[in-house]
Amino acid sequence: MTVLRDLLTPDAGADRVVPPTGFTARLTVFSAGAMAFLAVFALALSLAAGRVAHSWGDALARSSTLRIAAAPEEMASQTATALRVLQTTPGIAAAQALSPEEQRALLEPWFGPDLPLDTLPVPQLIDITETSGGYDATGLRLRLSAEVPGAVLDDHTRWRRPLVTAASRLRLLGWVSILLIAASTGAMITLAAKAALAANAQVIAVLRLVGATDTYIAKAFVRRFTLRALSGATVGTALAVLGILLLPDAGEESGVLTEFGFYGAQWIWPLFVPPLAAVVALLATRSAARRVLEELA
Repeated sequence: MTVLRDLLTPDAGADRVVPPTGFTARLTVFSAGAMAFLAVFALALSLAAGRVAHSWGDALARSSTLRIAAAPEEMASQTATALRVLQTTPGIAAAQALSPEEQRALLEPWFGPDLPLDTLPVPQLIDITETSGGYDATGLRLRLSAEVPGAVLDDHTRWRRPLVTAASRLRLLGWVSILLIAASTGAMITLAAKAALAANAQVIAVLRLVGATDTYIAKAFVRRFTLRALSGATVGTALAVLGILLLPDAGEESGVLTEFGFYGAQWIWPLFVPPLAAVVALLATRSAARRVLEELA
């Protein structure tokens, strides 16, 4: 509370110690604004990756695919047998054979819209939806091998794990980026504070002669640089939020880019960026002031 009171309580005498304009002022405001802008986008990326990892994991965990490869004259009978087996298997909520149109739609991204599906030996696909408890994949494979020799069950395990792992690592990368941005902000503000303190060495010497303590002088620099960082970060955060709001809608396809942004209560997160930038500036300036004042003693 004491630190907050010092920041919010103006002191005309102390404020005159720190130059209100100049290179260090512009550097502090610009670096805080730029880093806040990047931090908001890194935060949006991290949250989007988290949502994608969760949705991919849930969607693939509740679904499986049965692929039937058989001669054309046996395809219908084997498909019917497979559906009967699946419908009587505990843990399976629904099983539906894909129509030729649905299978064509799945293959179009890879082979184009003019794929001659009727002339190609395309296997029959059956989409399986599991219950919350799941089913016994090993037992189902044994039963299918006996009744539907041409059936291959894919429970999406080999697809789900790499996708979820990749999305989770991307989320971690977003948080690491935020930490690096905070460290870079602190480094830039430290350099600006040291430059301002060194440039005012003569003023500091006079203040000491008239009885000003190093704590009083340091508070003046800490307050000015913290408020500069707060104002710059506020502008940068506002611009980043505006940029995210102006992003076009990428449709309903689930992916990191289409999920990019904030949803619901997540819009609260950008509000923490300016205060965190102010805290980083406060700590960086306090450390820089202590070191420079010791050197000037």
